[in-house]
Amino acid sequence: MKIGDLEKKLGYAPLWEGYEDREVLDGYTSDLLSDVMGNAPDESVLITIQAHKNTVAVATLAGINAIVLSNNRPAPDEMIEAAREEGIAVFRAGDNQFTASWRIHELLSR
Repeated sequence: MKIGDLEKKLGYAPLWEGYEDREVLDGYTSDLLSDVMGNAPDESVLITIQAHKNTVAVATLAGINAIVLSNNRPAPDEMIEAAREEGIAVFRAGDNQFTASWRIHELLSR
């Protein structure tokens, strides 16, 4: 799947425009950033409620292409700016983490 599918097929709202529509090969759901660093696969999407600048730093280290903030979690400006600088797309989803994970898994399985 492509990053843009999160917006086009799932209706998740991008929190900054102009992200590169890269390939996403896997997904990872966690709110524990040390767990994400150690276990999230490269070229994945992270599903989390952790809406802060450190999430972007961890995503960068882990090779994550996109972050989905579930439960309509708002993102602070500093997170969005860090994501833009690192080229990591960030989306807001009304779905909870379970539902977002399931919906993204369905897209990845096609």
